[in-house]
Amino acid sequence: MSDDAKEASEEDANLSAGDSSAAVPSQSSPRDQSQNGPRDQYIVAVDVGTSTLRCHVYDKLANVKGSSSKKVHLLHPQPGWVEMDPQVLWTDFVDVINEAIRAAGLTAGQVAGMGISTQRCTFTMWDRETGELYHNFLTWQDLRGSELVDTWNNSLTMKALHSGGGLLYYMSRSKRFLAANVLKFAPQQITMKVMWMLQNNLTLRRRAFNGLVSFGTVDTWLLWKLTGGQVYATDYSCASSTGLFDPYIRQWNQFFCNLLSVPISIFPPVEDTSKIHGVCETKWFGAPIPIASLVADQQAAMFGECCFEPGDVKCTMGTGTFMDMNVGRNPHTSMAGLYPLIGWKIGDEIVFLAEGSASDTGTAIDWARSIGLFEDYTETDEIAESVDDSNGVYFVPAFNGIQAPVNDPRACSLFLGLSSTTTKAHMLRALLESLVFRNKQLYETMLNETKIPITYIRADGGVSNNSFVMQLTADLLNRTITRPKHVDMSSLGAAFLAGLAVGVWKNKEELKNLQSSEKVFQPRPVSEGIWEKYRPLVEQWERAVKRSLYWYPAKNE
Repeated sequence: MSDDAKEASEEDANLSAGDSSAAVPSQSSPRDQSQNGPRDQYIVAVDVGTSTLRCHVYDKLANVKGSSSKKVHLLHPQPGWVEMDPQVLWTDFVDVINEAIRAAGLTAGQVAGMGISTQRCTFTMWDRETGELYHNFLTWQDLRGSELVDTWNNSLTMKALHSGGGLLYYMSRSKRFLAANVLKFAPQQITMKVMWMLQNNLTLRRRAFNGLVSFGTVDTWLLWKLTGGQVYATDYSCASSTGLFDPYIRQWNQFFCNLLSVPISIFPPVEDTSKIHGVCETKWFGAPIPIASLVADQQAAMFGECCFEPGDVKCTMGTGTFMDMNVGRNPHTSMAGLYPLIGWKIGDEIVFLAEGSASDTGTAIDWARSIGLFEDYTETDEIAESVDDSNGVYFVPAFNGIQAPVNDPRACSLFLGLSSTTTKAHMLRALLESLVFRNKQLYETMLNETKIPITYIRADGGVSNNSFVMQLTADLLNRTITRPKHVDMSSLGAAFLAGLAVGVWKNKEELKNLQSSEKVFQPRPVSEGIWEKYRPLVEQWERAVKRSLYWYPAKNE
């Protein structure tokens, strides 16, 4: 959905709640033995998603010993505005950690470290002198900056930037300038929402330009709160997801801050993903817990899937689909709309990802349920397989436009090919097939652009539990796809990163040995003719996609 898109099937976590009281252990240093047992055995990991906030306690074998979760409360004060109340999030955050620790039969004194995974591009700002918040969290779904996005993307300034970037790339062959040549702002990024807030809150603007305002994504604000305002920082994965951080030079982008009149002083220092960022105040959990990782959710899932080598691919299918490829030690510059991200930084090691996304995966399935195409999510694959094909029906999932490689925010969702013989099963099959066709688009874009041989693909997220979707994806990609037993990969990735920082695990090879698979989907033999059957269907679906493009007018037209 956030970005977060992996949550549909994770609600069966072992939840436990109860009395918040806990025995307070003796307050030794984070790596000492507590009165309740060794501190080097357990890691607490919290994943702040778009719809769910959950916490797991892991042991040294990466088994979940205790869990708790709460629904994230989203606010919609105006159409297109999507917010979270920071104080409500904070209360729930502290509660799920205490509840998960109790569910594990532990106290905070037995926890070696905490990892935090968060939805991306959700932020707030507060006063550095008083700590007073200027506004609620604006989530990645918030659209109040969309008009500014359209205005800037169609401006003469952007046209000049593209031309200048192309010229500088021709002269220098620096991929950083090639990136400028194809740059476009997106509503999900923080850039234009920060501009909007500065334009519409004069007190905030004045204080910001006087160096008295702190900007924070969810990870930054939680770190600041946990440490009693003593630590103000973010990590490279979260920073690189904002749209205002330059992954090529690994700094906040001074050029764009100047261009957009955003004071660069508001942004936090950027630190390694896996390190002890600070220590929680004792009052929150009964003992000081080291905060040992901060990481963005999709990058966390990538680490949890142990995609450590170039060519490793992770495909999270939840509310949306996020396909990420490890591209090694240098960012990939895409002409097709893949986003260059920093996956993680650990000491001298920095890993870059190329990410392609499709906004409407679980969203489309939820919509199908709402109009009565099915009742129970677990029956969708059975319904799809109850018919031989979609009977000439095609679906384009574009409730939020179509992303890479099509890149049209004005595209619309549509069904084509409906006839008097069309049934609900045909429509549902067409919808599920469209999700697979989008996977194929993203996969081929990555393969063709990066020129990196793909080593393996691991899938997670709620929609990955649909075996029809997963088997057809394996068939059309002609690749083996592994679905892990552990469904909450963002939480596991945050735990792995924290565990490395505090010594629960020694290295990434040890983490690989903890992997377990629930099912492996092998592409069916050529003799079964799956691709021959689907080749004309994919081509026809691509025609349907073209019919959906530029349906909605630009907001500034």
